[in-house]
Amino acid sequence: MADPQWIVIHAPVALERILDRLKKELSVDIDANTAIWDLFERRLTHHWERLFVLLHQLYGWQYDFFYHLEQIVRTAAKSWLARPDDLKSLDGYREWQADWFQSEATVGGVLYVDLFSDKLAKLHEHIVYFKQLGLTYLHLMPLFAVPHGDNDGGYAVSDYRAINPDIGNMVELNQLAGALRNEGIDLVLDFVFNHTSDEHHWAQRAQAGDRHYQAFYHLFDDRGLPDQYQRHLRDIFPTVRRGSFTWHDGMGKWVWTTFNSYQWDLNYANPEVFRAMAEEMLFLANQGVTVLRLDAVAFIWKRLGTDCENQPEAHLIVQAFNTLARIAAPCLLFKSEAIVHPDHVISYVRPDECQLSYNPTLMALLWESLATREVNLLAHAMRHRSRLPEGCAWVNYLRCHDDIGWTFDDDDARRMGIDPVGHRRFLNDFYTGRFPGSFAKGLPFQFNPANGDLRVSGTLASLAGLEQALEQEDPQLIEWAVRRINLMRSIMLSAGGIPLIYLGDEWGMLNDYTFLSDPAKAADSRWVHRSKRKWEARDDLTDADTLQWRFFNEMVRLIGIRKQLPAFSNGGMTVVDSGNPHLFAYLRQGGGRRVLVVNNFSEHPQVMPWDYASGHVGGNGGVDLVTSERFPAGKDIALDGYRFAWLHIGEA
Repeated sequence: MADPQWIVIHAPVALERILDRLKKELSVDIDANTAIWDLFERRLTHHWERLFVLLHQLYGWQYDFFYHLEQIVRTAAKSWLARPDDLKSLDGYREWQADWFQSEATVGGVLYVDLFSDKLAKLHEHIVYFKQLGLTYLHLMPLFAVPHGDNDGGYAVSDYRAINPDIGNMVELNQLAGALRNEGIDLVLDFVFNHTSDEHHWAQRAQAGDRHYQAFYHLFDDRGLPDQYQRHLRDIFPTVRRGSFTWHDGMGKWVWTTFNSYQWDLNYANPEVFRAMAEEMLFLANQGVTVLRLDAVAFIWKRLGTDCENQPEAHLIVQAFNTLARIAAPCLLFKSEAIVHPDHVISYVRPDECQLSYNPTLMALLWESLATREVNLLAHAMRHRSRLPEGCAWVNYLRCHDDIGWTFDDDDARRMGIDPVGHRRFLNDFYTGRFPGSFAKGLPFQFNPANGDLRVSGTLASLAGLEQALEQEDPQLIEWAVRRINLMRSIMLSAGGIPLIYLGDEWGMLNDYTFLSDPAKAADSRWVHRSKRKWEARDDLTDADTLQWRFFNEMVRLIGIRKQLPAFSNGGMTVVDSGNPHLFAYLRQGGGRRVLVVNNFSEHPQVMPWDYASGHVGGNGGVDLVTSERFPAGKDIALDGYRFAWLHIGEA
């Protein structure tokens, strides 16, 4: 890094020169609205030194660093001047209320457009449904232009400014964003910024021999360097392909392809790539997107001799993107998708990097506790690994579009007397139905014979036992499955952070095995839980005798209670010792109120002894906000099998 004194001297000089040229170039637009430009200039000046330092750390060694610096500022200025007025107003409001996403009223949902409503335009018809469910945050899974056939479920992007024509166009996305915003629902999209499709025009130009665009990717003339890199890399999709490099006959070069052979990793050591992706990011922000999920964030920087994951420069790149957003689209937030070791997951979460992050450790260990009926590993991990920096929040989920991997820390497991390797094998056997007595109906995903790694696919309901119970037509098994599902959803809603519902789970969607008849999907078991929305099931939600009605209305009811509880605001969760290995308990505090949440992971009745509860409940006992049952002081807190309680225990 440059000498701090050098930064102090040269950063302001660089800004002065850049602004002088920019004002001349953009004088017509600036004169048309000087107040808007003045606001941009104030934000730029406020964040300038940080942006300068970050970009200098990344690219200061380049002979043309100041040229790229000026182009990046020009991109931000033009994006701001083109930003719609209502988004500029939202920027101002969110700057003033920066913690909006930490409200107890924030509830998220995620869906595939084509599977949920066929077309983007038809999603307008379902906004009433989103409101009925209580959503304020809607994540649309990848919807950009992609290659026909295999495209990794939309994560092989061919054009960041074009929607897959099978579902709509960019005008319709912009209109949908506005309609959602008018109803108080934020739009969330994926920013697939580690790689592009090999059909993206940058990749096409590279394949045609354009050296400028070949430098956008990691290309090699022979196997010398790829072999050196490969010694330290892991295989992401081992049943599809081994190794991280793909030979391209047309160019006569090896291409770095971490995920699939048609997904070319971008070379962020090239400042042109940073500039180009910054333009795409700000373009999406101007379409009304207020949260971007940063896909595969851990992989974006390569360093020889390492596993090329979680490199320091990956953090600098995201921080630089974030700083640009604060200047040109201040309401835009980032959500980290880093399904890596828990220590690395949390490293991306800070106010100046990713304000939000998926919570894969909580998700994985909820399923672990459901299988073992014990909460020791879950409680230990959440006690030591759930706290985030001020101004950030977890996104808590039970299922998503992806597989389930067992992302717990091996040392945490050993402290609990658990062999991590054997335990992962048990969990995989349990959730694929191979363990005696298992209730789950999951499918294996991407078995790696070299290290025994395996992940699991399946819907929430099928993994929690409902599919098996319905097949056996056993009322007791059905009841237990229903309770497991509600238990898991309760924790998602009451633990610190934003709950995110994989839509379909709200009414108990089961595995859909029709993907096996589609050659483009049959090899990817994740399609078992990516099923088309059966809207006839929605009609059943008015019939009190159906399971769909029970699931949906319980979900709506719990969300409604959550939204009335200031104690569920912010991301704070304090795990407490329940005195019972089957009970997971934690305190939530906020708005002057305290709630003790107790969850029974066993099918048998369990108690939290009063000796353990007394220090939290106090002399007046508590009232379950879900059932209105009173739990008097001096008595054990007793819960039936797979039951939970949200105990209001007074003022903080």
